Amino acid sequence: MSQRRKAESDDDLLPEYDFRGAVRGKYYERYRQGTNVVLLDPDIAAVFHDSTAVNDTLRLLVSLAKAKAVGRKPTGGRPLSPNRPLQPTSRATRGARRRKRAGAARGPNVRQREPGER
Repeated sequence: MSQRRKAESDDDLLPEYDFRGAVRGKYYERYRQGTNVVLLDPDIAAVFHDSTAVNDTLRLLVSLAKAKAVGRKPTGGRPLSPNRPLQPTSRATRGARRRKRAGAARGPNVRQREPGER
């Protein structure tokens, strides 16, 4: 490499940059451990005053999500039945009873129409 090119590459730094008190590798161990920097949108950042508020809110959200996945209330309590949404409602049960009674009132020889039949 010629002397001229070497001189040009050394002129990148501005004169006000001062590295006399710098320590090489000061944050190397922290960097090796890993970091997770997240940038918030301005409207979200306006809600939280510091990182502690963000972390507390995220921890609460995670605990709520875990509680919902397990199928229990976040504050504790008994777990819900896993097939609860599949159980018929009381309204559906009442309707089935009425249809059954109506068929019995017509007599055994009256044929009921199938769903979709005209």
